[in-house]
This record gives sequence, structure tokens and C-alpha cells, in this order.
Amino acid sequence: MAMGRPPKPDSGYHVSIHKVGNYQYASTQPSSVGDSGKKSYRHIHWGRLDENMKFIPGTEYILASPAERAKLIFPEDWDLSELSKLSGARKQGRPAYDGADQNRLYGAVWLLEQIAEKTEIRKDLMEVFDNNAEIVDDILTLAMYPCLSNGASYNRLQRFQRVYRFPSNREMTSDYITRLSQSITEQHRMDLFRLRAARLGKNAILAVDSTSRSAYGHSLADIHWGKNKDHLPLKQTVEVVAYTLTEHMPVYYRSFPGNTPDSRGLQTILTDLQHAGFKDIILMTDRGYETIRNLETYILRQQPMIMCTKVEQQLVSGIIGAFEDFDDMARPEEMEVDPESLIYYHQYDVDYEVKSKGKSTQKSDRLKVNLYLDPVRRSEELVNLDADLKSQRTALEQMVAEKAICDDDATLKRIYSYFDISYAPDTRRILSFTENTKKTQRAKKYSGFFSLVTHKLDLTAMETFEHYALRDEQEKYFHQMKGQMGFDKQQNWSEEGKQGRLLILFVALILSSYMKHIWKSTKLKKFFDSSLAVIDEMRPIRMIEHTGRTKRIAPFVGDQIDICEAFGFAVPAGCSPDYISQKKEPKRRGRPKKPRVIHEGK
Repeated sequence: MAMGRPPKPDSGYHVSIHKVGNYQYASTQPSSVGDSGKKSYRHIHWGRLDENMKFIPGTEYILASPAERAKLIFPEDWDLSELSKLSGARKQGRPAYDGADQNRLYGAVWLLEQIAEKTEIRKDLMEVFDNNAEIVDDILTLAMYPCLSNGASYNRLQRFQRVYRFPSNREMTSDYITRLSQSITEQHRMDLFRLRAARLGKNAILAVDSTSRSAYGHSLADIHWGKNKDHLPLKQTVEVVAYTLTEHMPVYYRSFPGNTPDSRGLQTILTDLQHAGFKDIILMTDRGYETIRNLETYILRQQPMIMCTKVEQQLVSGIIGAFEDFDDMARPEEMEVDPESLIYYHQYDVDYEVKSKGKSTQKSDRLKVNLYLDPVRRSEELVNLDADLKSQRTALEQMVAEKAICDDDATLKRIYSYFDISYAPDTRRILSFTENTKKTQRAKKYSGFFSLVTHKLDLTAMETFEHYALRDEQEKYFHQMKGQMGFDKQQNWSEEGKQGRLLILFVALILSSYMKHIWKSTKLKKFFDSSLAVIDEMRPIRMIEHTGRTKRIAPFVGDQIDICEAFGFAVPAGCSPDYISQKKEPKRRGRPKKPRVIHEGK
């Protein structure tokens, strides 16, 4: 049997009319050759045709790349004027507005658009999506919407567009949002990471942490119970984010199943970061990522890092165990106090060898254990320990007196953690109990201590502590994501939709994080109680669009001028209170006079 000839990848496609009922669609019929060698055809609808043969672009055309659009060969008698209205096809300049008259809120959107330019996320999205301005405008619209609506569902976005002037001019229906989300792939995600990685400065600190997110979609592969931090009866996923503490925004994300411990995901995270081109970075992780396996991975990869480590971990417990009894002292003798934080500290150099390939070994590079003692925290923990011992002993004495039947072993271990309990195997009646002195002495020994381990870094103990304290910014990032932006739950039901929604969430948090950083680090914090208040101040500025006229932005007044100054954004032409007099001065010899600027007040 003769084999079908495969189509040429660079060949064009003639567009023809495909009638379905009373509708006319602009259609192509590309062919493909199956495994059996038989050629088959399918219809692709790029848009529809009205009664005057005007082509109205549809979702397929909007989501296509410019190179794919260029392959389409339209009949000469079709009206293609609608194509010139697409944002990617508009000419530079200030053309007259040709839509229906509009008077929509624009100030907050304008501020977010300037942030998208400042952070260069718009530029990166244009490169990722092959300069398809329509898709980029749609993604930015979806990213800006949670910042403006206080986390409202995307089901309301279409109505919101009647009030707010967003980057996208198309109606963001639920169907289109789903199609757009499903068109975003892993390739787009990794390409965006590579571009964002290239913008990081040398020795950027990346704080890696995770949070659980409940999910409504029952068909998602990653949903498991795990430990729901929101205490909701919903299955969940684990969302990992790497947040740069130098640029103050997220640069990486990944989703894991809801029952995956943080420590088990580190290998995948490190591989992702390597493949995405993250170089000369310092990773910072909390105790959830601390294991001997991960420590040895850092050493084998020669990765600079700051890692919070449990005091029970062998590297740290050996140091604390060597201390002589210091109950009558405020601290071990070798530790010294920091006058500002009022904690004691000491740094220990550690030699650690890891077996590499074959018989070779890899030595650690400047591996240091930074040990800290908080005397206030130690006193509180010792008081709490005494209180726990007394309450557990009292409860157990009463149970022995009443010959009570005890719970299962796991419950006993959890509730009466400092005691060893004996009970009759057949009736489970408590017979006696004794204090586990080894455990209580250990708890007393470790009270008030915490530790940070560093690798390939020349930092003192207090410099390490100050760097780790910056993680508070990432914790607020998660609160912002799950609180004011309403991304505490996943509202998508398909794997493809989840992939796209996560990228949109990533873009939204870049915009929101930068805005929050500027608010926090400038004079704006004195005048506004939150970054949302900054949005509310910009909200009343309107974009006025009348048919056949150029668009006009309403004046910027009062605190709106101060917001622009804090962000370093120029007020749009004609919107500033400063006015250059248009009076024509008579020509005179010598240096011309400077234009007269009239300040009309804020």
C-alpha cells in the first residue's frame, strides 16, 4: 500500500469557508499521516465570517504564534480589517479609538502595567510566547485581576472588564480562560525560568519554601491529604516557591503531591534550578528540608547554602552534648552575646566527606555550624516542660487510681510523651508509669538552642542569622498569595489547566511582590497601611475612550503623584499637575529662556 506524503512543516494553508448550520467558519484542513500510513484531515476553525465576509478572529487564531498566523492564506475578497485591531498588529503612535465609547477605571491597571515593564516580566512573556501580544495581554489581565478584585473568582472577570480598562481587549469568558490556561506548557514554564534566572544578580539569595493549597478538582494527579495547613476537608497539593531576597520577587515554582515531605522534593528542585540556568545563587531552606541526604547533596553539587537544622541532628547534637552542665549559667562558656538581638552564638568549622562516584570522595567547602542560644526562649521552654511534666503526671496518677483503660500506643505516646506506661495487655488497664528521665534531660539540654548550617560561604554567625531573618519576607509572600489575592484554593479540574494557572499565579505574584516591596521600603508606608491601599488610591484614575478620538487618561492628583515618585514612574503626558506654558515668546538674541513651568498643586 502506498504511504501518504507528510505535509511540509513550512508550507502555507489556504483558508476556506466551513459551514456548520447557520454559521460560517474560516477553516483550514491540515493533513497528518498515521502509523498505518493513511493520510487523514481535520478542520481547524480560526474564526468566523459575518454576512459581509468580514473575518472575526477566534480563540484558535488568538492563541496561535505570529509564525503560525503567517502561514494562513486568506481569499482576496475577505474583509480582514479586524486583524489590524489586534494588539500585536497595531502600528506605533496614537491612533484614533474605533470601539464603543468607554469610561473605565484605569489608574491601578496603569500602575501594574508599569511594574510589568519595570520587572521586565512583560518582555520575558513576549519572548516565551513568540511575540504573541494577544496571549501576553491576556495573561497579564488574568494576573492583574486578583490584585484588583481582592481575590474574586475569574467567573466575574468578564463583568469586571466593563468597569476596568485591562491590557486585553477581548472578553475573558470562562471558556476562553480555560482554553488559554490549557495552552500553556512545561516548555513555556522552563523558558520563563531561564529568562528570569538571567536577570538575577550574582550571589542572589533564594529562599525555598512550600505551602499547601486545597484543591476542588478531584481528577488532579497531585491531590492527596497530607497535612492540610488550612484545616479544610479538602485534598491538597504542595506548592514550592523560590523567592529571591535580593530582588524581592518569586523566580521559581513547582507543584508536588500533597503527601510529599519538603525534604524529599529538594533533589527535584535543585535539578530544575540547574536546568533553568540558575547560577551563582545561595539557597536558603528551613528545617523541613534538613536531612543528611540533602546536606550531602549540597556538598556533592558544591552548592552554597544556608540551612536551618534541627538541634537533634547529629552535627548539632554532638556540639550541644559536649557542653558541661550550665544550668547555673546563662550560657555555655564558649558562646558570646550579641548586644542587639540579645542571643548567644558561636560558629564551628566542620569537616565532612561524602562518597562520590567510584572510590572518590567529595570534601565539604567551608561547612560551618552556627549555634545560637536564646535565653528568653530557653526559660519559657523550661517552664513549659515543667508544666507538661506536672499535668501528665497528675493525669496518669488519676488513671492508675481509677484503673482506667488506656488509649492505643500512638495516642499514649503523643499525649504522655515524657512517661513510659505499663498496662495489662489483655484489658489495657494502666498498671504503673515512670518518667523517661533520659528524654526530659535531653529536652532540658536542647531548650533555647537553634542552629543554621552554611556551606561555601564566608559569613560570621550573626551575618548568617541576619540573612536567615529575611525569610520573614517570604512568609508574608505566602500570606499575601493565600489571603488578599485569593489563591488559597485551586479551582481548576484538568492537568493542563493547572499548569497554566500556576504560571499565571507566578506572574501575578511577581507584580504583587514588587509593589509590596516598594510600599514597604519607601515613604509610602507612612501614608498607606498596606499595598492594597496604594492600589485603592490609584483606582479612581480613568481611561476615557470615545469613538473616532484619541484615548485620554484623567489627571493624576494628590497622593497619586507621590506614588509615581516612589515607584520611579513618569506620570503620563498631560496628566501631571506641572504645566509648560504655551505662550509664544518673541525671539531675542542670546540664550533662549527656559519654558515657564506652572505647578498647579497636587
